[in-house]
Amino acid sequence: MSYEQHQTSAKSITARCAIVTLSDTRTLETDVGGKRVADLLRGDGHAIVEHRVIPDDAGGFRVVLEELLGRADVDAILTTGGTGIGQRDLAIGVIESLIESPLPGFGELFRMLSWDQIGSGAILSRATAGVARGKPIFALPGSPAAVELAMSKLILPELRHVLHELRK
Repeated sequence: MSYEQHQTSAKSITARCAIVTLSDTRTLETDVGGKRVADLLRGDGHAIVEHRVIPDDAGGFRVVLEELLGRADVDAILTTGGTGIGQRDLAIGVIESLIESPLPGFGELFRMLSWDQIGSGAILSRATAGVARGKPIFALPGSPAAVELAMSKLILPELRHVLHELRK
């Protein structure tokens, strides 16, 4: 089956998504990046079943991810924040410890596309994606511009296709 045929066969999929923002300073009301993820997902016909803002704490983040991975009503998990190189940027280590099938192309393409927006600063992003327990996890930076880029150029064009492949 060609790539186009795969895309066509996945068009009817509606993803039930969970969004987790890691931040010591944001709340649901001030989570601009997480709200943008939700708006873009809804605009593409997907559903938001959970949206949380939690502190940058590896143990707490792991508990939340484990819970979401165990929920039958969650098809995909998108995180924002915690992808940089600072001491409080803990998302990537936790996510990578849960991923069974990495999707290295996501991070590679995200950094390539980021180059056009921010130049060499793109190397500071550790944005990543992979599959854990049959569910895709996408880890995005918290900035609204980075969220917009990842969602519009990478995640939304492929989310249905990813889920279609995982459900085979």
